[in-house]
Amino acid sequence: MTVVLLSLYVCLALALSNAAPVQHDKIMIKDAPEGHSHPKGEDHHDALPDRCKGIEFNAITPDEKGNTFFFKGDHLWKGFSGPAVLSNSIFKELDEYHHLGHVDAAFHMHHQDDPSVHDHIYFFLDNKVFSYYNYTLEQGYPVEIQQEFPGIPSHLDAAVECPKGECITDSVLFFKGNEIHSFDIKTKSVKKKVWTHLPNCTSAFRWLEHYYCFHGYNFTRFHPVSGEVTGIYPKDARKYFMRCGEGFGHGGNASRQRCSEVKLNAISTDDKGRTYAFQDAMYLRLDTHRYGSHHFPISRLWKEISGGVDAVFSYGENMYIVKGGQVYIYKSAAHYTLIEGYPKPLKEELGIDGTVDAAFLCPNQHIVNVIQGQKMYDIDLAATPRAVKKERPIPFPKIDAGFCDANGVKVFIGPEYYLYESPTILALGKIKPAPQKISPEKFNCEE
Repeated sequence: MTVVLLSLYVCLALALSNAAPVQHDKIMIKDAPEGHSHPKGEDHHDALPDRCKGIEFNAITPDEKGNTFFFKGDHLWKGFSGPAVLSNSIFKELDEYHHLGHVDAAFHMHHQDDPSVHDHIYFFLDNKVFSYYNYTLEQGYPVEIQQEFPGIPSHLDAAVECPKGECITDSVLFFKGNEIHSFDIKTKSVKKKVWTHLPNCTSAFRWLEHYYCFHGYNFTRFHPVSGEVTGIYPKDARKYFMRCGEGFGHGGNASRQRCSEVKLNAISTDDKGRTYAFQDAMYLRLDTHRYGSHHFPISRLWKEISGGVDAVFSYGENMYIVKGGQVYIYKSAAHYTLIEGYPKPLKEELGIDGTVDAAFLCPNQHIVNVIQGQKMYDIDLAATPRAVKKERPIPFPKIDAGFCDANGVKVFIGPEYYLYESPTILALGKIKPAPQKISPEKFNCEE
């Protein structure tokens, strides 16, 4: 009996091995080698892609919480470190459209005038667009791309948001080949540009007011209005946008400055609500820390400024930068532009001789407070000509930077600051308030 059963098992095994393969419901993945397909649920899900081996991303976008997602095939990475996971583990409805291949493009909507779409994430798959908020697909989606974004083609290569102030209006840049379709979110009008100097972008990413075209495992930074590329590009994305261990150190592995070592030269908020801290020849955005913090050369935004600054303040639509007895005035519209005729001497512009230590302007005021040594000068910016209106002593022999917002006046000395209710309290106060330490979260430093 045992021999008979064994013979039956052998015959059954041989029959199964020679039978036609079971037909699975197959899903073609665009990233599979030509002539290959991956059956749904099979082991291609287990073979996690490794972005540190130099892959090409299909899409990149932040979410409303500041997390950045990198997409490749049916996988994604959340943040600048960590392994890949299946896209449908976070955006589950995308799984229902796997026959479309991968996410072609994605962007984070910036349109504060319309809360119904602001902070949503849009995904583009073939000729469809998906809208997500808080990782939940909005009711009624997906829809045809033309229905949501008239004039925008299907099968996109990349997309990136461009808020007003960086572009002329709240816009989205859509990439297809070397054609860029600039979509005005409010009017739904489209302007087509051809940027042959840019590589074909397979994904695009806005990070801390900078715009990046990703191609292969490289990236190229570009101007969102003109497409201009300045600097030496392309650069390896693994050195800047992910943590890939030894040999890929710049962005993710570079050691951060200790908070006790921070010494600021200036801080200011412009009329668009963008807050900048200046330290030596670098600047840092303080209002975007949820997207990560990074120091950039001052000359990247303010091209005419080399090295550090003495003081910075904003008045109306202009940003004033004081350096070495000269005043530079920049229009704070899309990518700061130096006003014709500047720089001018400090004496001619503000009526002060020599150099200054700090300057600040409180919200909705036209009196700039300029600090020079142990003296604070009040200057009326609405007056012509501008001259010192009042001179008052302050209880510090020298300060590094000053800043005024709705919370009061902050006087920075090294890594600490002193908070006063107003410039008048600063000048008249006999007792110094207790010093406070700068925030490591905002200033990208280690305690």
